[in-house]
Amino acid sequence: MARKKTAGGTPATVALAAAGIAHTLHAYPHDPRATSYGLEAAEALGLDPDRVHKTLMAAVDGRLTVAIVPVSGQLDLKALARAVGGSRAVLADPADAQRATGYVVGGISPIGQRRAHPTVLDEEALTWPTVFVSAGRRGLDLEIAPADLVRVTRAVTAPIGRH
Repeated sequence: MARKKTAGGTPATVALAAAGIAHTLHAYPHDPRATSYGLEAAEALGLDPDRVHKTLMAAVDGRLTVAIVPVSGQLDLKALARAVGGSRAVLADPADAQRATGYVVGGISPIGQRRAHPTVLDEEALTWPTVFVSAGRRGLDLEIAPADLVRVTRAVTAPIGRH
């Protein structure tokens, strides 16, 4: 994969460039009426929804945590809590997620967030040569090798997704 630049970039693309991590950007027309941003990306880019991942923010024992799961499924909150040594997880309030990450809902990237948070990548991502995650705005995804995603986010991998 070649690195592509966009004018101005996003915090995610800036972080990847600074780390020297190969990635490819994929833009698509975002429909503001879309109810599932991740499924919209998979459909617009002609991809298997298992390969496209959504970034969710959860509070595990009160601490914000990033969960990256396929858009084709859901986040298992109990499994997320276990993965980071916690006992209880709930989805974060969208306003808290936006404030903590610096991104808007539907465009939250796991990369280049305002502050570093514990991050867990669903282990199924490792079965793909590359996966797609938000590049930091609606209508823009980035393609990255799962191992590079783990490295740049300092993620752990665990079975946190369910279909």
